[in-house]
Amino acid sequence: MRKLFLLTLLTTAAIIGVQAQDWDPVPDESAVVTSGRARFTVLTPEMIRIQFSARKKFDDRASFAIVNRRAEVPLFQTEEVDGYLYIKTEKLTLRYKVGSVISASLYSPTNLSVTFDMDGEEKIWYPGKDDALNLLGTTRTLDGDIGDTHRVFLEKGLLSRDGWALLDESPSTKRGDHSRSYVFDDECDGIPWFDNPVDATALDWYIMAYGHDYKRALGDYVKFAGRQPMPPLYMFGYWYSKYQAYSSAQFQQLVREMERNKVPHDVMIFDMDWHKSGWTGWTWNKNLIPDPVGLINWMHDHKMKVSLNLHPADGVDSDEDGFAAIQAAMGMSGDVPWMIENKTFCHAFFENIIRLRESEGVDFWWIDWQQQETVGGHANERGYTLPTGIDGLGETFWINHVFYNDMKLHRTDRRPVIFHRWGGMGSHRYPIGFSGDTYATYGTLAFEPYYTATASNVCFGYWGHDLGAHLLKGDRERVDSEMYLRWLQYGVFSPLMRTHGASQANNERRIWKFDNFDLMNKAVKRRYELVPYIYTYAREAYDTGVSICRPLYYEWPEDNKAYSVESEYLFGPDMLVAPIAEALGSDGTVTQKVWLPEGKWYDFCKGRLLNGDVDIEDSYGIEDTPVFCRQGSIIPCYPAIDNLKAPVGSLLLKVIPGADGEGRVYEDDGDSDNYQSGAFSVINFSQTYGDAAVTLRIGARVGTFPEQQPTRAWQVDFLSTERPEAVTVDGETFDAWEYDETAKMLRVNLPERSLDKATEIVVVKDATGIEQPEVVTPLPSDEKKYSVGGMRVTDSYKGIVVKNSKKVLNGRK
Repeated sequence: MRKLFLLTLLTTAAIIGVQAQDWDPVPDESAVVTSGRARFTVLTPEMIRIQFSARKKFDDRASFAIVNRRAEVPLFQTEEVDGYLYIKTEKLTLRYKVGSVISASLYSPTNLSVTFDMDGEEKIWYPGKDDALNLLGTTRTLDGDIGDTHRVFLEKGLLSRDGWALLDESPSTKRGDHSRSYVFDDECDGIPWFDNPVDATALDWYIMAYGHDYKRALGDYVKFAGRQPMPPLYMFGYWYSKYQAYSSAQFQQLVREMERNKVPHDVMIFDMDWHKSGWTGWTWNKNLIPDPVGLINWMHDHKMKVSLNLHPADGVDSDEDGFAAIQAAMGMSGDVPWMIENKTFCHAFFENIIRLRESEGVDFWWIDWQQQETVGGHANERGYTLPTGIDGLGETFWINHVFYNDMKLHRTDRRPVIFHRWGGMGSHRYPIGFSGDTYATYGTLAFEPYYTATASNVCFGYWGHDLGAHLLKGDRERVDSEMYLRWLQYGVFSPLMRTHGASQANNERRIWKFDNFDLMNKAVKRRYELVPYIYTYAREAYDTGVSICRPLYYEWPEDNKAYSVESEYLFGPDMLVAPIAEALGSDGTVTQKVWLPEGKWYDFCKGRLLNGDVDIEDSYGIEDTPVFCRQGSIIPCYPAIDNLKAPVGSLLLKVIPGADGEGRVYEDDGDSDNYQSGAFSVINFSQTYGDAAVTLRIGARVGTFPEQQPTRAWQVDFLSTERPEAVTVDGETFDAWEYDETAKMLRVNLPERSLDKATEIVVVKDATGIEQPEVVTPLPSDEKKYSVGGMRVTDSYKGIVVKNSKKVLNGRK
């Protein structure tokens, strides 16, 4: 049985003791070993910081990627033998030739090496060694992507099949967007501010030798790099977004049409044209939106959060609100260029523009920086002079850092969040990501699941894509309604569900305008159903560094298939998803091949239990998304809801058959940072699966947060089961259940009850001879054969379901 991910956290004492993690970049001195111009800091048994400074100036300030170095010092030994310094932990041995130079251009273990054991094989790293088996991370944007054309831009990540990865925070090393990592020192209005390094030529490396223990590597990384904060709960609902010059009346009409068509909704994006003409703008376009405060209040009354799109590059012009104050603060005579790296500009900009818009009700910002990659490039383009040494500061990273922290400091009534592009290592501290302007092709859709899961290798777990894609191939093109539906179906199982499109005339994004609207809305409603599960594993991402969309090799690192199958990923620990990214064939189906890892998996589309460690091939219709759940898992869901702004009085549990198993649901207030200091609760579920009965236990709630619900009703769906002989709840016969013969599903409806007491449901099977769950095992053969209860059966078509013929008589086979 898999261990609960919050097992140690969920004792009362542990909950009380949870604290938000502060930046503490200076390591315990007992972890540091200095040898002349080299210095080594042992952070974990698998991770060592390696510094080399010809001037012997070692910087212990936080850097863009690493903000904590204070941790419990692992056991290690040091010794000098024959001119070499050795540092040995239980996992690795570092060898350094005393007095020698450390350089990335050495391409040799002579001066420095790290050796470690991986599955009985000795592995070695040395400076300059190519990490050819690196599993990659992510990239700044998918602008212009068609199919997987942007695959080549993926930066290297923290995990590698070779067992080691190198994080390079050296001041001279260029990041993926050609910017550099700086250190943090001083502040501006409470925001940690960048500074130049004490030695611009120094090396600052972190060697991570975790072998194939990928989840441990990510967990240790976030201890030092900062955790991946939880977005507000409403972020996991449906966002409507389109680049179009909507008026106030049209924005309101969009919401009314969603309400009339019963489309759940939570976020409305005001794109470019909310402001005056031009690419950059900060002042309302009163021709379209004459009463901005009234419109935003109306949106809030209709349960919509509002975000405004920003393109900051052109700075602040004379016709903008707040211009005079910003111009005076900067001491300039003309328009004020964008200079977010300047403390005076930063203070004046937020005080005179951002505060004003936020006071009008704007909930969060979409920061769409598409221009120069560094402040140096921007300054050269706009003709102003920078202080020495900061030309390599990344515009994207710095905008994200400043906006996120400003919200954290100045809007304490809500959880900070921004919508932005990836700015390099450390960007995971500022959720959430916007992936950019893609083209609408099935190939693009097929690439996004791989792209999203791979970003988890750098803990950037909250990519938000333009569902439906941004661009059609031309103004004469129209949205392919089938492709749009497939994008929405993928969106159900992605970090965010946000539709978006360019301002092309035929680029429709209102799902209720399509002939397959019922199926599109079914996808949106399915997303809302899964929010409790999604939010639970958003908490796991915060605690462990493991994002909700994750590659298969996190769980099956020794299986080659886990690396080669890019069209599948895990959605949380219990769901395997293989989105369809091709058009229906002439028979109205798509044939999809799926690799099922070891174990048994419940096929949601077909309602059957499948043996794993096989490839399956099956036909799927327009409604289908291939989703498979681990046997024994328990998936918490919402019943039908319209939005995520109000507490939900009941929960639905989907109980997956086949084995003992567990699940959990995590809850907090949904929109504050109090979860970081212990204000949350968890309810654990477990099932004992037997021949004669299934016992489901809903545990007592552990933990508290303000305004939590004291009671809840439960709907429990036992999937793929026969009609029971009886159902008991807490030892008493219970009759409030119904059975769907066609779906083979038992539904038990529990009335509202206290969450502070455990509940036990026992489903007593028909002791006179029930059939066990369907289990299909494809066998390697030219024919389609399946193993059934020790027999072999040949089918004549794909996807046959063969029932196990074994009976259970009075608990005996």
